[in-house]
Amino acid sequence: GAGMGMSAPVSITAYPAEDGSFQQKVKVSLRIPSQFQDNPPRPTDESIKIEERQGMTIYSTQFGGYAKEADYVNHAAKLRAALGSEAAYRKDFYLCNGYDPPMKPYGRRNEVWFVKE
Repeated sequence: GAGMGMSAPVSITAYPAEDGSFQQKVKVSLRIPSQFQDNPPRPTDESIKIEERQGMTIYSTQFGGYAKEADYVNHAAKLRAALGSEAAYRKDFYLCNGYDPPMKPYGRRNEVWFVKE
């Protein structure tokens, strides 16, 4: 029964298919606000899990606009090309992050993260 409001970023874990598109399996993550970190409200829906994300080092790129799957796939491909073959990062997934509410039309911030191995 506790409301936490919206937090940023909204993070989607994408599992790329052979053609670069998202597989049907995705995971959406929301940051629990600081005041709830020590004792978060328990979800009443069994499909919602509370997980602790460990610290990580990432390779990132940022872009604007209302991001769709194709935008994330395109920017992930550009980041992959910029990193080349020398950078070691997880290839089995990447993170797609949006920082803005839907009603914000301008100055939107989106990011693609590759997790460094």
